[in-house]
Amino acid sequence: MSREVEHTDDGRWIVVDGRRWRAQDPRLPDDVRTQLLHHLGVGRSGVRAAKGDPDAVAAARARVQLAKTGLGERGARWWEQTDAERRERWEAALTALEAAD
Repeated sequence: MSREVEHTDDGRWIVVDGRRWRAQDPRLPDDVRTQLLHHLGVGRSGVRAAKGDPDAVAAARARVQLAKTGLGERGARWWEQTDAERRERWEAALTALEAAD
């Protein structure tokens, strides 16, 4: 089943099933977006696989948080950041995610 995703006129939010979520930073380079989405998927899989192990669940959730922050979906609002701050955000997230591997 495919969900219909709408974008707000300003591009800052997506709407899924009537609920508003922050959109990814549209200025992310494609290779960076691909890497962050990979880490997000690994983190989400880790959360599912770690049920019953609180430490593993916490580590997987931390990975999801880092990936979402790098994508601009969490943390400082990307539309309020300078280009340098945006780059700093995604580079810091990637550095932390790669260190966790």
